[in-house]
Amino acid sequence: MSKKIFIKTFGCQMNEYDSDQISNLLEKNENYQKTDDLDDADLVVLNTCSIREKAEDKVYGQLGRIRELKNKKPSLKIAVGGCVATQEGEKIFKRAPYVDIVFGPQTLHKVPSMLKTNLKDNKPQIDISFPAIEKFDNLPSLKTDKVISQVSVMEGCSKYCSFCVVPYTRGEEVSRPLDDILEEIILLSKQGVIEIHLLGQNVNAYRYKDIDDVEYDFADLVDFISKIDEIKRIHFTTSHPNEMNDNLINCFKNNKKLANFIHLPIQSGSDRILLAMKRNYLYLEYKNIIRKLRIANPEIKISSDFIVGFPGETDEDHKKTIKAIKELDLDYSYSFLYSPRPGTPAAFIKDETPLDVKKNRLNEIQELIAMQGKKHTEMMLNTHQRVLITNEIEHNIYKGKTDNNRVVEVSTEKPIKDKLINVHITDVSGKNLNGDFVNFES
Repeated sequence: MSKKIFIKTFGCQMNEYDSDQISNLLEKNENYQKTDDLDDADLVVLNTCSIREKAEDKVYGQLGRIRELKNKKPSLKIAVGGCVATQEGEKIFKRAPYVDIVFGPQTLHKVPSMLKTNLKDNKPQIDISFPAIEKFDNLPSLKTDKVISQVSVMEGCSKYCSFCVVPYTRGEEVSRPLDDILEEIILLSKQGVIEIHLLGQNVNAYRYKDIDDVEYDFADLVDFISKIDEIKRIHFTTSHPNEMNDNLINCFKNNKKLANFIHLPIQSGSDRILLAMKRNYLYLEYKNIIRKLRIANPEIKISSDFIVGFPGETDEDHKKTIKAIKELDLDYSYSFLYSPRPGTPAAFIKDETPLDVKKNRLNEIQELIAMQGKKHTEMMLNTHQRVLITNEIEHNIYKGKTDNNRVVEVSTEKPIKDKLINVHITDVSGKNLNGDFVNFES
């Protein structure tokens, strides 16, 4: 008889990928089946993220609610994984002694054996170490019935931005072997996958040397993947400006399977703040990358990240960020209030800016970003867009997404579900579009 696993995922796409792998591992090794009903679970996994403020409090709050379920069902097992697990470590058992397993992003492949040991000894198990590529060597092939799949190509970060906890919770940058990635994507394509999302904390930092000492970079990887006939569209996230070399920029010109979209975080338009953040580029360097991308592909849409209220940020720094958003003409982007993360250098910088000032700056940035995003949406009217159709919402009425993540509704009698098609955009309403079927993407 199969047991049930309930997984709650916090944070980024990398965590979503990891959660799928955890589910896949436990199904293969321990006969667990995934459930969306917490009350039905024999094992609960919280796959956590520590990027945002009060991430730890949110995890402990969730654990408090799950504890009530364990009081009613003593056989229930509770596991905490992800970045908060690495950050908190043994402290999780002290604050929540009813937790059975704690594991890090690099040790999720050990969850089945840790669970076995816990069931045998009834003692808490923890492994938050950073084995290099071992995780991927021990993961089974993903099973999917979807046409879109995520594939992790590298893990960790070696940039050590002063505000970021990722290098401490996921380790330094480690790239997977090229052949392993291609094998995984080929297997996914045989299951019907036609769109691949390549994942990494700094995905374009991918580097791999083969046995002949030939080095491949991320642009090479994208080109190899595009040669798989069944794969029709390629996305990737998240990129770092320091890794946007000319080879990758030229992919947006020459590789027709690569989506006309990139998310490229800048974080601030002020060189003074970028220096304090240890981003290791200047605004003009970032601006030059955007210029090159638009020369390579005039159709490309570009989004970014902005941290608002970094310690020491002045009104002048804020004005420079506003100017940058306008000059760069960015599509919809993400913006957040800075929150100090434990153990990071920025957490020790004195911050005297009042919270209401930071919130006003954030509101100004978000209003500007929303206005620019709306303008980019409206510019799509009467254009042809590549759309992957994933849902039939009513008879002969379908929904899908463009390269730049706009939702498009298409009415047609043609069998377009799970197909990549070209659509003529006839109507724009908010972020949503309507269009007419043109043809199937070859």
